[in-house]
Formats: sequence, structure tokens, C-alpha cells
Amino acid sequence: MLQEESFKESDEEEIVKDHHPSSLPYLQGSTFASILEDTITELRVLSECNNELRIAKTISDMKLLIALKYGVRQLPVTDELESIDPHNLNCNKYKLDKLAADRKYLSDVLSSTYVGLSVNRSFEPLKEYVKKWLDEKTYRATLAEDEIRNRGIRHDLNKQLRQQRNYIKTKIYETDVTIDELRTTVEDTGLYSETRSRYVENWQRARTEQHLQTIYDKEIVPSRVIEYFKQRADYEQRVHAEVELLTNIRINETLEKVESWMNKYDTDMEAIDLKIQLKKNEYQDMFDRRVNLEQTLEKHDQMMKDWIHFKEEREKARLYREKMMNSAIIIQAWWRGLLVRRQLGPYKVKKKKGDAAKKK
Repeated sequence: MLQEESFKESDEEEIVKDHHPSSLPYLQGSTFASILEDTITELRVLSECNNELRIAKTISDMKLLIALKYGVRQLPVTDELESIDPHNLNCNKYKLDKLAADRKYLSDVLSSTYVGLSVNRSFEPLKEYVKKWLDEKTYRATLAEDEIRNRGIRHDLNKQLRQQRNYIKTKIYETDVTIDELRTTVEDTGLYSETRSRYVENWQRARTEQHLQTIYDKEIVPSRVIEYFKQRADYEQRVHAEVELLTNIRINETLEKVESWMNKYDTDMEAIDLKIQLKKNEYQDMFDRRVNLEQTLEKHDQMMKDWIHFKEEREKARLYREKMMNSAIIIQAWWRGLLVRRQLGPYKVKKKKGDAAKKK
């Protein structure tokens, strides 16, 4: 019978192994399943008994619960990070949601592992969860690297944008100066044309001798006044152009200084960031060294305490042995003295045969 049962068990194990290549033996699978069953039960008891946490979670999810109660249709969640405010990460609601999600994740992992051990006697669900977690960790590390790379690209693009903006402003100022020069040239041409027409008219008036003196007497004073104001206008125009040119030069110099200071600020910030990173690394090294030294001191302290305790126990044992040895010596000496005095045991006086015959 035992052989038949053993053959049946071996056949069942071969069938299970054929069914699932990575399956465990029945005893090991049942043992792990029993352990996970107890763990799942304890987690459920821990979750159900924490009334304060359940009340806080219910209060935080009150809007969602009310919506579900009245049958409000909920949009499918495509990304869990959309509803999270990055400026309020220390909110109690996020902490409760994170705690509930972690507990649910742990319960799902243990439940799936328990089902896999119970049905297939293998840890394939646990392997899948571990692989999924490692993939998520790798994906997050990739996202962090992409974010750092994008930040550097954004910084370079902002720098190029500032340079392009400064270049465009410089070109605009140069174009304005050119337009002002062309406007001044047009005004000078108009004045030149008026002067020529005046000379032609004067030349025509000179042709008429009878009206020359009258026209001269009438126009001499206004002509002088006009010439004076014309010179004043030319002078003011030249002063305005020179002041505007100096102002543009001053603005360009200021822009160059601003650009140089911005470049210096970027360089200094990079150097400061590098120093901060170096200081962080030094602090981390000192912290690790201090932790190692503290652990070494704790070990040495524990070793010294153990050694002192060992010496005390050894001294107590030595004293006890010495006391017992002295007591045994005293008792043996007393007993031997008693035997000698009373002539008992090995110290008993033997009677001679001659003495016994005489007595008879």
C-alpha cells in the first residue's frame, strides 16, 4: 500500500511538473501558501481594525463616495499624476491615498502569490510583480534623466532666445538711426530746393532794377530772421541727432554689460552648484564614516561589556571552585583524622596471631 501511495504521489508530482515547469513540490507549495494565507489574514485584520485611518480615508474621499452614491459617471483615470498638485505634496489626502495604495498593492501581491502557490505551486505571479516593479523603477529613472536633459536644453534655448532678442533690438536701433538720417537728408534737400528757388527769384528780381531796392528793403529783415531761425533749427537738429546717437551707444553698452553679467551669473551659478554638489558628497562621506564609527564603537562597547561579564562570571566560577575545593579538603582532612584517631577503615589496627593465642 505504501509503495502504491508513493507511486501515486510521484505520478502526481510528475503530472504537475509537466503542467508547470517551475512548480514546487506539494509540501513546499502548501507550506508557503499557508504562510501567505496567515499573512493576508493579518493584513486584513490590521486594515479592518484601524478605525481612525478608515475614518480619515472616508473623509478625504467624501466627494468621490457621494458621487458614487448618486450614480455620477466617473471619467476613466488615464494618469494618476494629473490630480496631484506639485506645490502641495505634504497634503494628508495624498499620504492617505499613498498608504491605501501601498496596502492594496501588498495585498494584491500576496493574494496573487497565494493563488499561484495554491493552484500551480509556483512563484510566477510574484516574479511578474517584481519584474513589473523593476520596469517601473527603470522607467522612472529614465524619466528623471530625460527631465535633467530637457532642463539643460531649455536653459540653452532661453540663452539663445535672449541673444536673438538682443540682436533684434540692436538691428531695430540701427534701422531707426538709418531712418532718422534719411529723414534729415530729405529735410536738407527740401531746404536746398527752397534756397535755389529763392536764388532764382532774386536773380529774376535783379533783372528788374526798378523793383530791386524796394524788394530788398522789404525782405532784408525777414530774410535775416529766417536765416537765423533756420540756423537754429539746423543746430537743434544736429544736437538732437548727436544726443540720440550717444543714447543708442549708451544703450548698446548697457545691453552688452547686461549680457556679460548674465553670462557671469550663469557661470557663477554653475560653479556654485558644483561646489554644493561637492559639499553634499563630502557631507555624505563624513556621515557614512560617522555612522561606521558609531557602529564600530557600539560593537567595541558590546565586546567590552561581554568581556567584563565573562571575567566576572569566570572569577565567580573560580571562587566557587576554590571554595568547594577548600571545603572538600577540610572535610577529607577531618574524615581522615577521625579514621586515624578511631583506628577505622584502612587505619584499623590488625591483630597478630601470636597475641590471639596468648590471650586464649
